[in-house]
Amino acid sequence: MGCSRTTTSPTRSAITGVSISRTAGGEGQSVSVRGLGPEYTLSTFNGRILATDGAGRAFAYDVLPSDVISGADVIKGAEAANMEGAIGGLINLRSASPFDQRGQHGIIRVEGDRNKMSELDGAKLSAVYSNTFMNDTLGLLVGVVAERRDDRTDIAGNDGGWSRNADPNDESWLWGNTWGGAIDPNGNGILDEDEYGLIAPGQFRVGSILETKKRNAYTAKLEWRPRDNFRLVIDGLKTKLDSPQVGYQQSFYPLFAPGRWSNIVVQDGIVTSFDMDNPDPELRLNPELLNQTSYRVVETDLYGVNAQWDVSDTLTLTGDIYRSTSKRHSGGQDSYVVLRMNQPNMAHISLSGGYVPNVEVKFNDGRDLAHGLESGAFTDADFNTHYFSLAGDNIDDKITGAAFSGRWSIERSWLDSVQFGVNYTDRKKSRDLINNALTGGADYYSGDYAINVGALGGGVISDSFHLPNFMSKVHSNFPRSFVSFDIASYQAALAAYDGRARPGGGVYNYADAAPVWNPLQSYRVGEETWSGFAQANLKGERWSGNLGLRVVKTSTSSQAWDAKILSIIENGAFNYTAVYDDPTPLTQENDYTYVLPSVNLNYRLTDELRLRLGAAKTMARPSVETLAPTNTTESVSWGEFTQIYGGNAALKPYSAQQYDLSLEYYFRPNSILNLALFKKDIKDQITTSWEPGQDIGVPGYLFNVSRPINGDTAEVKGIEIGLQHFMDNGLGVRAQYTRNWSKSYVGGEERPLEGIAPSVYSLGVFYERGPLSLSVSGDHTDGFTTAINVLGQGYNEVSDPITWVTAHASYQVTDRFSIALEGQNLLDEANTYSINGNRLLPQGYYRYGASYKLGVSYRF
Repeated sequence: MGCSRTTTSPTRSAITGVSISRTAGGEGQSVSVRGLGPEYTLSTFNGRILATDGAGRAFAYDVLPSDVISGADVIKGAEAANMEGAIGGLINLRSASPFDQRGQHGIIRVEGDRNKMSELDGAKLSAVYSNTFMNDTLGLLVGVVAERRDDRTDIAGNDGGWSRNADPNDESWLWGNTWGGAIDPNGNGILDEDEYGLIAPGQFRVGSILETKKRNAYTAKLEWRPRDNFRLVIDGLKTKLDSPQVGYQQSFYPLFAPGRWSNIVVQDGIVTSFDMDNPDPELRLNPELLNQTSYRVVETDLYGVNAQWDVSDTLTLTGDIYRSTSKRHSGGQDSYVVLRMNQPNMAHISLSGGYVPNVEVKFNDGRDLAHGLESGAFTDADFNTHYFSLAGDNIDDKITGAAFSGRWSIERSWLDSVQFGVNYTDRKKSRDLINNALTGGADYYSGDYAINVGALGGGVISDSFHLPNFMSKVHSNFPRSFVSFDIASYQAALAAYDGRARPGGGVYNYADAAPVWNPLQSYRVGEETWSGFAQANLKGERWSGNLGLRVVKTSTSSQAWDAKILSIIENGAFNYTAVYDDPTPLTQENDYTYVLPSVNLNYRLTDELRLRLGAAKTMARPSVETLAPTNTTESVSWGEFTQIYGGNAALKPYSAQQYDLSLEYYFRPNSILNLALFKKDIKDQITTSWEPGQDIGVPGYLFNVSRPINGDTAEVKGIEIGLQHFMDNGLGVRAQYTRNWSKSYVGGEERPLEGIAPSVYSLGVFYERGPLSLSVSGDHTDGFTTAINVLGQGYNEVSDPITWVTAHASYQVTDRFSIALEGQNLLDEANTYSINGNRLLPQGYYRYGASYKLGVSYRF
């Protein structure tokens, strides 16, 4: 009643304060409301929680074809009658009903798409059929979607992170992370005052990921309405997403070590240029080329039964029960193969503000890296074996849910009705990581144990190639061609090398590099929730509202494993293997109860002007993986001694006291101007602690320790302005602007609040008249903090601003036949990340390219 709610359809998705984050190929994957990230948002499908294959609980939009969705409700306020779990907003996706249009109806849609950057194509076929029978008492709706799409994402980043010298004046960075030795431009072997906190490249990469995405979905809904006062619905959804990925990258590891750099140039505390010309093979730059495969097959099911019974003219009862499952079993099937070039060379590295550093490598035999890759001048003999990771997750997510609710119409005085109900959810999620990192198998053929690839035989280097338009918007000088490995032949050649003498004693044995269960990053999490609510709906002559209370009790149990590091073996420069003790199980339990009151008021000032007020306490649960006490020290492999804890069951949910005030001016039919003010006082927000120089019991080494923690408090306040206007001539406009001000405190220290965009705004213009429909819209999200203190206090990772432009045109050729053309990301924008917005310190780059879709539909 008084709650801010917006209803939309898939073709009209421009909603004030709502923005979409995207995955490979630019496809939408998660939703943010009012600038608050997906972790603050709850998404449901027909009021039910959908199981996911990800490590957390976020709704995986990419497994759900848009064709199975008929509309969505976006609820920004809070009511006791709505499911708990959202601070930013609740988004409920709805499927169609056969009673939306009685009788026989159907639609067949065929689409093709083209990505301009990658020059890759895709196609989709979808069909929906519905009918009502037995004098319109029984309805059936079935749908099917079959889609194949080829995507490409160009990427760049700094896998090993930036190196930053220790800073005795910075309590958060007393130890630094320059594991090869403090960066020393003057070469005196001493950390001078002007070198405190000096930043330089540690490792960076550039490449592209190609994905073949095959998606099938089947939906069915059987609805029985034997009487006007009873409805029974049995529905199901089954999807399968098969999206294998192949990645090609170049990786560079210029981490500082004494004698490794010369001609060093420093600008504003950042090393922006240096040469690497030391003849020592361990101190020169050894470019690395890698091929990566990812096996992702996700099966998601959702089945449920829903009944509604109007017991009398005043009492309605509703019951719902469902089961949702998701599984992805790719354990040990993903590969990450790195070959290291072994030829003497001289290299020059420099930063110029591009998202990839400038890289020039000239080999002593006259070849250079860029032209050599482009012309196919490198053979197996130019490479040594290096990193050989075989990995993958087995993830199972099972959710059982039940709900019972009622509505009692009273209509006495100001009390219109009372709603009440109880909900139950049982979620069990497990992750088993299968890899060869824990046993040292990933480094089995590296460092002193490396083998010349030419000596293996088998033709490992299979192809040299260049991708169209690769990094064409990044104006840096670096190699832009790739080498393809025949990974199956490579594995066979390694196995055939068994029995040869291994440096340091023993013989090579391929079985020692095989993937095994990794307990340190595996977990079992169980979460059982009971909730009950009561809500009074109020109504006066010019006003309406509600007053309610929701009580939530959740019990959590988790299991993970731990293993201490007994020793660390140095295989060569920046190449280590950790030796672990036997794993021991860790179990944790927790429970919490939240009382969530809410009050909403909607007052009609005039026939056109409405005032809405709302106040509530809300909560959002921690991501599932942060409830398990997992940890990893895999960074030891490349010389970064960091222990990262995944979480623990004692983490509290986010909770917030939130307040909303809005004015809505309906100045014409279907036209509205709205202004909203909101404030959220957040408690226990989940952030990350960084503890440098910790003794974790490994002789001779100190570690940085990172772990998720509950912060103290946070505050988000903002303003939201929206306009939607339809004119009689068919023209229309939509515009929205959301501005946030946020801050958080941890241990009394003020920090930025991660995942909160300072402003989000959009503008759309459209035309709908007769058979023609046209629209163009732009959505802009300001840069925001995604991670804090990545290089010490105040050095935060920031997502840079992005503008996403789409356009749509459709024409109804006949009553049955229509055609549509759509363009996405027409500005060819990339998602980019940096340290504090400094272009000299890029953190990540993801470009998907502009894409176009042409579709035809036939209705019967």
